[in-house]
Amino acid sequence: MSVLYGAGVLVAAERNDRRIWADHRIRLELGIEPLTTAPVVAQVSRSTRQVQLRRFLRGCGVAAFSAEQSHEVGALLADAGTADVVDAHLVIVADRDALTVLTSDPDDIGHLSSYLTRPIAVRPI
Repeated sequence: MSVLYGAGVLVAAERNDRRIWADHRIRLELGIEPLTTAPVVAQVSRSTRQVQLRRFLRGCGVAAFSAEQSHEVGALLADAGTADVVDAHLVIVADRDALTVLTSDPDDIGHLSSYLTRPIAVRPI
C-alpha cells in the first residue's frame, strides 16, 4: 500500500514511537517508499537537532507544493469551509497519486476528502 504521511506520523517518529518506526521499516523493506509533503515537513521541522525526524525522512519521498497546486488547494479549502493549507495539500497529493493518508487527524482529512470527486483512503495512527 502506498502511503502519504501526515504531520502526526512525523511527530510520532520524532518522539521515537516504536509502532510508527516498525511500520515505516516494514514499508522500506518491502521496497515501498512512503511519501509526505513539503508543507508537512515545514509544519513539523523546528530544529536541526530533531535527529529522529531527519533520520525518518531519509526513507521518505517529499512531494513539493507547486504553483499549479495553489489554486486547487485554495478551491478545496473554499469548498470545505476550512483554512488548513497543509492538510488540503496533503489531500490533493493523496488524490492525485491514489495514496492512503496516515494521519493523527482523520476527521479533518476525511472532511476535506469528502469534497473530492472520489474520497481518498484515510487511516488513523
